[in-house]
Amino acid sequence: MVESSSPNWAGIAGELEQLLKLRAIPIGMKLFEQIGDMERIPKVRRPKAVHTLDQLVAQSARLGRTLGITADDLVGDQCRAVVGLGGQDAAWRSGEHMVGVWYAKPADAAAHQAAMHVVPTGTYRALAISPLASGRLDPPDIALFYATPGAMMYFINGLQWSGYRRFDWSVVGESACADAWGRALATREPSLSIPCFAERRYGGVLDDEMLMALPPEYLSKAIAGMRALAANGLRYPFPQYGIEQDARAGLAVSYGEHPSAAS
Repeated sequence: MVESSSPNWAGIAGELEQLLKLRAIPIGMKLFEQIGDMERIPKVRRPKAVHTLDQLVAQSARLGRTLGITADDLVGDQCRAVVGLGGQDAAWRSGEHMVGVWYAKPADAAAHQAAMHVVPTGTYRALAISPLASGRLDPPDIALFYATPGAMMYFINGLQWSGYRRFDWSVVGESACADAWGRALATREPSLSIPCFAERRYGGVLDDEMLMALPPEYLSKAIAGMRALAANGLRYPFPQYGIEQDARAGLAVSYGEHPSAAS
Protein backbone atom coordinates (compact mmCIF):
# COMPACT_ATOMS: atom_id res chain seq x y z
CA MET A 1 0.00 0.00 0.00
CA VAL A 2 1.37 3.44 -1.01
CA GLU A 3 1.05 6.09 1.68
CA SER A 4 -0.28 9.51 0.72
CA SER A 5 2.20 12.36 0.92
CA SER A 6 -0.58 14.90 1.52
CA PRO A 7 -0.41 16.74 4.83
CA ASN A 8 -2.93 15.89 7.52
CA TRP A 9 -4.99 19.04 7.02
CA ALA A 10 -7.51 18.11 9.71
CA GLY A 11 -4.70 17.55 12.21
CA ILE A 12 -3.00 20.84 11.31
CA ALA A 13 -6.25 22.79 11.59
CA GLY A 14 -7.08 21.10 14.90
CA GLU A 15 -3.71 21.99 16.39
CA LEU A 16 -4.07 25.61 15.31
CA GLU A 17 -7.50 25.79 16.89
CA GLN A 18 -6.24 24.24 20.13
CA LEU A 19 -2.96 26.16 20.46
CA LEU A 20 -4.47 29.55 19.56
CA LYS A 21 -7.99 29.05 21.00
CA LEU A 22 -9.50 30.09 17.66
CA ARG A 23 -13.15 31.12 17.45
CA ALA A 24 -13.34 30.75 13.65
CA ILE A 25 -12.00 27.76 11.75
CA PRO A 26 -8.82 27.97 9.64
CA ILE A 27 -9.56 27.99 5.92
CA GLY A 28 -7.74 27.61 2.62
CA MET A 29 -7.92 29.57 -0.63
CA LYS A 30 -6.99 28.33 -4.10
CA LEU A 31 -7.00 29.99 -7.53
CA PHE A 32 -7.93 28.13 -10.73
CA GLU A 33 -7.15 28.86 -14.35
CA GLN A 34 -10.27 26.96 -15.47
CA ILE A 35 -13.74 27.28 -13.94
CA GLY A 36 -14.36 23.59 -14.54
CA ASP A 37 -11.48 22.62 -12.26
CA MET A 38 -13.01 24.66 -9.45
CA GLU A 39 -16.41 23.07 -10.07
CA ARG A 40 -14.95 19.59 -9.56
CA ILE A 41 -14.04 20.27 -5.92
CA PRO A 42 -16.07 17.89 -3.70
CA LYS A 43 -19.18 19.51 -2.15
CA VAL A 44 -18.40 22.92 -3.63
CA ARG A 45 -21.19 25.49 -3.39
CA ARG A 46 -21.74 28.32 -5.82
CA PRO A 47 -22.98 31.64 -4.33
CA LYS A 48 -26.66 32.36 -4.93
CA ALA A 49 -26.25 36.13 -4.62
CA VAL A 50 -23.65 38.80 -5.32
CA HIS A 51 -21.28 39.27 -2.38
CA THR A 52 -18.12 40.97 -1.29
CA LEU A 53 -15.22 38.54 -1.04
CA ASP A 54 -15.15 39.34 2.69
CA GLN A 55 -18.62 37.80 3.02
CA LEU A 56 -17.60 34.63 1.20
CA VAL A 57 -14.45 34.22 3.28
CA ALA A 58 -16.65 34.59 6.36
CA GLN A 59 -19.10 31.95 5.12
CA SER A 60 -16.21 29.49 4.98
CA ALA A 61 -14.52 30.54 8.23
CA ARG A 62 -17.71 30.96 10.29
CA LEU A 63 -20.11 28.49 8.65
CA GLY A 64 -17.72 25.84 7.31
CA ARG A 65 -18.74 26.12 3.66
CA THR A 66 -16.70 25.17 0.61
CA LEU A 67 -17.34 27.88 -1.98
CA GLY A 68 -16.46 28.26 -5.65
CA ILE A 69 -16.30 31.83 -6.93
CA THR A 70 -15.98 33.59 -10.27
CA ALA A 71 -15.78 37.30 -11.06
CA ASP A 72 -19.57 37.47 -11.58
CA ASP A 73 -20.17 36.43 -7.95
CA LEU A 74 -18.30 39.47 -6.60
CA VAL A 75 -19.85 42.87 -6.10
CA GLY A 76 -17.17 44.95 -7.81
CA ASP A 77 -13.66 45.28 -9.14
CA GLN A 78 -12.17 46.08 -5.73
CA CYS A 79 -12.84 42.47 -4.66
CA ARG A 80 -11.98 40.97 -8.06
CA ALA A 81 -8.70 42.83 -8.40
CA VAL A 82 -7.13 41.57 -5.17
CA VAL A 83 -7.34 37.91 -6.27
CA GLY A 84 -6.69 38.51 -9.98
CA LEU A 85 -10.23 37.83 -11.22
CA GLY A 86 -10.77 41.25 -12.80
CA GLY A 87 -10.38 44.96 -12.33
CA GLN A 88 -6.91 46.50 -12.46
CA ASP A 89 -7.84 48.63 -15.49
CA ALA A 90 -7.35 52.40 -15.67
CA ALA A 91 -10.65 53.14 -13.94
CA TRP A 92 -9.82 50.79 -11.08
CA ARG A 93 -6.28 52.16 -10.72
CA SER A 94 -7.65 55.69 -10.47
CA GLY A 95 -9.61 54.78 -7.35
CA GLU A 96 -12.30 57.24 -8.43
CA HIS A 97 -15.00 55.33 -6.56
CA MET A 98 -13.18 56.05 -3.27
CA VAL A 99 -12.68 59.80 -3.74
CA GLY A 100 -14.70 61.70 -1.16
CA VAL A 101 -15.52 58.43 0.64
CA TRP A 102 -12.14 57.25 1.94
CA TYR A 103 -9.73 59.75 0.40
CA ALA A 104 -9.77 63.51 0.03
CA LYS A 105 -8.40 63.83 -3.49
CA PRO A 106 -8.06 61.72 -6.65
CA ALA A 107 -4.30 61.56 -6.10
CA ASP A 108 -4.84 60.01 -2.66
CA ALA A 109 -7.22 57.37 -4.01
CA ALA A 110 -4.89 56.48 -6.88
CA ALA A 111 -1.96 56.18 -4.47
CA HIS A 112 -4.01 53.79 -2.34
CA GLN A 113 -4.82 51.56 -5.31
CA ALA A 114 -1.16 51.49 -6.34
CA ALA A 115 -0.17 50.47 -2.80
CA MET A 116 -2.37 47.36 -2.75
CA HIS A 117 -0.93 43.86 -3.12
CA VAL A 118 -2.88 42.12 -5.89
CA VAL A 119 -2.62 38.98 -8.01
CA PRO A 120 -2.04 39.98 -11.65
CA THR A 121 -5.06 39.47 -13.90
CA GLY A 122 -5.13 37.28 -16.99
CA THR A 123 -4.27 33.88 -15.52
CA TYR A 124 -7.08 32.89 -13.17
CA ARG A 125 -10.82 32.60 -13.74
CA ALA A 126 -12.04 31.07 -10.48
CA LEU A 127 -11.32 30.87 -6.77
CA ALA A 128 -12.26 28.34 -4.12
CA ILE A 129 -12.42 28.79 -0.35
CA SER A 130 -12.82 25.84 2.01
CA PRO A 131 -12.17 24.84 5.62
CA LEU A 132 -8.56 23.69 5.89
CA ALA A 133 -9.59 20.55 7.75
CA SER A 134 -11.71 19.32 4.82
CA GLY A 135 -8.64 18.73 2.63
CA ARG A 136 -10.70 19.62 -0.44
CA LEU A 137 -8.14 22.11 -1.78
CA ASP A 138 -5.20 19.74 -1.35
CA PRO A 139 -3.07 21.77 -1.31
CA PRO A 140 -4.52 25.28 -0.95
CA ASP A 141 -2.49 28.17 -2.31
CA ILE A 142 -2.73 29.88 1.06
CA ALA A 143 -4.19 29.22 4.51
CA LEU A 144 -6.00 31.88 6.52
CA PHE A 145 -7.21 32.27 10.09
CA TYR A 146 -8.65 34.97 12.32
CA ALA A 147 -7.30 35.37 15.85
CA THR A 148 -6.77 37.88 18.62
CA PRO A 149 -3.61 40.02 18.65
CA GLY A 150 -2.21 37.90 21.48
CA ALA A 151 -2.76 34.68 19.54
CA MET A 152 -1.16 36.23 16.45
CA MET A 153 1.94 37.15 18.42
CA TYR A 154 2.17 33.60 19.77
CA PHE A 155 1.85 32.19 16.24
CA ILE A 156 4.62 34.53 15.06
CA ASN A 157 6.75 33.45 18.02
CA GLY A 158 6.26 29.89 16.79
CA LEU A 159 7.38 30.83 13.29
CA GLN A 160 10.49 32.46 14.76
CA TRP A 161 11.47 29.61 17.11
CA SER A 162 13.78 27.99 14.56
CA GLY A 163 15.40 29.76 11.62
CA TYR A 164 14.61 33.19 13.05
CA ARG A 165 13.59 35.95 10.69
CA ARG A 166 12.09 39.38 11.16
CA PHE A 167 8.64 39.95 9.64
CA ASP A 168 7.64 43.31 8.19
CA TRP A 169 4.07 44.14 7.22
CA SER A 170 2.34 47.26 6.00
CA VAL A 171 -1.18 48.64 6.33
CA VAL A 172 -2.90 49.79 3.15
CA GLY A 173 -5.94 51.03 5.08
CA GLU A 174 -9.33 50.30 3.56
CA SER A 175 -9.23 47.19 1.33
CA ALA A 176 -6.98 45.52 3.90
CA CYS A 177 -7.72 42.16 2.26
CA ALA A 178 -4.82 43.24 0.03
CA ASP A 179 -2.60 43.12 3.13
CA ALA A 180 -3.74 39.56 3.90
CA TRP A 181 -4.85 37.21 1.12
CA GLY A 182 -3.75 39.57 -1.65
CA ARG A 183 -0.20 39.83 -0.29
CA ALA A 184 0.08 36.14 0.58
CA LEU A 185 -1.10 35.05 -2.89
CA ALA A 186 1.11 37.58 -4.66
CA THR A 187 4.32 37.22 -2.62
CA ARG A 188 4.09 33.72 -1.06
CA GLU A 189 4.97 35.28 2.30
CA PRO A 190 3.20 35.21 5.68
CA SER A 191 0.92 38.25 5.72
CA LEU A 192 -0.73 39.74 8.81
CA SER A 193 -3.46 42.36 8.51
CA ILE A 194 -5.70 44.58 10.59
CA PRO A 195 -9.07 43.91 8.93
CA CYS A 196 -10.69 47.01 7.50
CA PHE A 197 -14.18 48.53 7.69
CA ALA A 198 -15.52 46.41 4.84
CA GLU A 199 -14.25 43.17 6.37
CA ARG A 200 -15.92 44.07 9.67
CA ARG A 201 -19.17 45.43 8.19
CA TYR A 202 -19.68 42.77 5.50
CA GLY A 203 -17.42 39.94 6.61
CA GLY A 204 -18.46 39.82 10.25
CA VAL A 205 -14.89 40.19 11.54
CA LEU A 206 -14.94 40.87 15.28
CA ASP A 207 -13.41 43.99 16.75
CA ASP A 208 -10.56 42.10 18.46
CA GLU A 209 -9.63 39.92 15.47
CA MET A 210 -6.68 40.12 13.10
CA LEU A 211 -6.14 38.02 9.98
CA MET A 212 -3.14 35.89 9.03
CA ALA A 213 -2.73 34.57 5.48
CA LEU A 214 0.26 32.49 4.46
CA PRO A 215 1.40 29.60 2.26
CA PRO A 216 0.34 26.40 4.03
CA GLU A 217 3.88 25.03 4.34
CA TYR A 218 4.52 27.59 7.11
CA LEU A 219 1.84 26.08 9.36
CA SER A 220 3.75 22.98 10.45
CA LYS A 221 6.81 25.12 11.22
CA ALA A 222 4.75 27.46 13.40
CA ILE A 223 3.03 24.56 15.17
CA ALA A 224 6.37 22.92 15.95
CA GLY A 225 7.61 26.23 17.32
CA MET A 226 4.54 26.75 19.48
CA ARG A 227 4.88 23.21 20.86
CA ALA A 228 8.47 24.02 21.85
CA LEU A 229 7.36 27.26 23.50
CA ALA A 230 4.60 25.41 25.36
CA ALA A 231 7.17 22.92 26.68
CA ASN A 232 9.01 25.93 28.12
CA GLY A 233 5.84 27.04 29.91
CA LEU A 234 5.06 29.75 27.34
CA ARG A 235 1.46 29.19 26.26
CA TYR A 236 -1.51 31.12 24.92
CA PRO A 237 -3.54 32.69 26.43
CA PHE A 238 -0.79 34.52 28.26
CA PRO A 239 -1.34 34.45 32.06
CA GLN A 240 -1.36 37.87 33.70
CA TYR A 241 1.40 38.27 36.29
CA GLY A 242 0.24 41.51 37.89
CA ILE A 243 1.37 45.05 37.14
CA GLU A 244 2.57 45.75 40.72
CA GLN A 245 4.31 42.45 41.47
CA ASP A 246 8.08 42.08 41.78
CA ALA A 247 8.88 40.74 38.29
CA ARG A 248 12.05 38.85 39.24
CA ALA A 249 10.34 35.69 40.44
CA GLY A 250 8.22 35.45 37.32
CA LEU A 251 11.10 36.07 34.95
CA ALA A 252 13.25 33.53 36.77
CA VAL A 253 10.79 30.79 35.80
CA SER A 254 11.71 31.31 32.15
CA TYR A 255 15.23 32.72 32.33
CA GLY A 256 16.66 31.07 35.41
CA GLU A 257 19.39 33.13 37.01
CA HIS A 258 19.30 35.75 34.26
CA PRO A 259 15.86 37.40 34.49
CA SER A 260 17.17 40.61 32.90
CA ALA A 261 17.51 38.76 29.57
CA ALA A 262 13.92 39.66 28.69
CA SER A 263 14.37 43.41 28.98
